[in-house]
Amino acid sequence: MHFAPLDSPPPRQRPRTVALAAAALAAASLLLLVLVVVSWHPLMALDGDIARTTHRWAVGHREVTHASRILTDWVWDPLTMRTLCAAAVVWLVWRHRAWWLALWVAATCVLGTLVQQALKAAIGRERPVWPDPVDSAHYAAFPSGHALTATVVSGLLLWLLRGYGAGRALWSTALAVAVVSVVGVGLTRVWLGVHWPSDVMGGWLLGALLVALSVASYERWHCPGNARPAGRS
Repeated sequence: MHFAPLDSPPPRQRPRTVALAAAALAAASLLLLVLVVVSWHPLMALDGDIARTTHRWAVGHREVTHASRILTDWVWDPLTMRTLCAAAVVWLVWRHRAWWLALWVAATCVLGTLVQQALKAAIGRERPVWPDPVDSAHYAAFPSGHALTATVVSGLLLWLLRGYGAGRALWSTALAVAVVSVVGVGLTRVWLGVHWPSDVMGGWLLGALLVALSVASYERWHCPGNARPAGRS
């Protein structure tokens, strides 16, 4: 297995690819944000149809609902995700002395929290209300903080693993866990009736956008013009 030098950032991604991904994510995020703000009827109707259907399933399948609550409250909770990010920051500093990279990862995670809280306060979208709720949540609905935080943390951790030479088995396992976590936490939020589907989609899009911007800006400002760092055994 090859690792990047201890003080080196993860290997640079193709600038054009990262830029195109960020632009696409920004456009999709902005479009969804506008549609939510103006309460575009087709989107609101689709949200309502999906939410009502999944709520009926949640009420009728208590075992699945109980498992969803455990997953969303403990395994994929934003606090758990931020703890993983903090562990990665400690690892970067303690094992690799990568102070700037550690700071960048921590700042991206904090920015994700600030963005979601600012949007919740600015938009003030109401959460679904049910006569027979199976769970409860506080604050405004859009975007889903669970979905956004899981996306940001998973994306950053995958970036670090790729940069520090994770082997094929570790990379495949980490990628699978990340996909299951990001998709799974979004599904549990809708299943438990505490978010509209578009809240979760907004969290996914905004989280991915933050990761893309973080990666692109780090590579541009911290190591402009650098080629892929040379590995060492």
